[in-house]
Amino acid sequence: MIWKQSRVPVLAFTLSGVLFVLGSVVLLPTKDKQTVTSFIFPKEVPLAEWQFTNSRPLSIKTKNIYKLIAQKHYRYINNNLLLDIEMRYLKDGDVVRFLEDFSFISSSSVVRQQKGVGYYGLGVEKQRAYLSACINPQGGSTFTNEQFRQNLYSQAIKPQRLLSWVLSQEQLQDNRCLWVHLSIPLKNSSPKAAYQVLENAWFSWYRWWKPRFPKS
Repeated sequence: MIWKQSRVPVLAFTLSGVLFVLGSVVLLPTKDKQTVTSFIFPKEVPLAEWQFTNSRPLSIKTKNIYKLIAQKHYRYINNNLLLDIEMRYLKDGDVVRFLEDFSFISSSSVVRQQKGVGYYGLGVEKQRAYLSACINPQGGSTFTNEQFRQNLYSQAIKPQRLLSWVLSQEQLQDNRCLWVHLSIPLKNSSPKAAYQVLENAWFSWYRWWKPRFPKS
């Protein structure tokens, strides 16, 4: 009986805490005052079943709204098939808009989800098959802006992150993103076969980068 009487204020307190956090997440701007330290991409990243050939800086300019921190291009080869991977470290996670602004891709993408990885987009443009996704600091990968926001909010209300925010150890919202864009030439291959190649490379790439996400 005593537990039933005390349970009401406990639940009320918990609910008010959750509502407070949700209100803070909604009201706080996504692009907050979070400071991001500089980051240098490694010269070489191992990729299962692929041989590394070279890496170089990316010279493609980006709009200021993305707050680009670092970018790099990697190239791999497997049975004479070249795989190009563009990496960008940004403070945003709308991959669809990235594709339009950076790669001039206009065709619609196929969005898929992989357990243990997250969402990613597949498509074909100018005889090249591509796969794009945003690796997030917490949670799975995302492709659309809606997926990115949903992941951002769901991670913000976790007790551990809320405690760190209350103690001023970190921002409530961490809107950083490692944008990954993989592409291979179609040649005589079908999009379906090309997608499978890209997905296998992406899953391996994601597993390497996820635990190595840059420290804020």
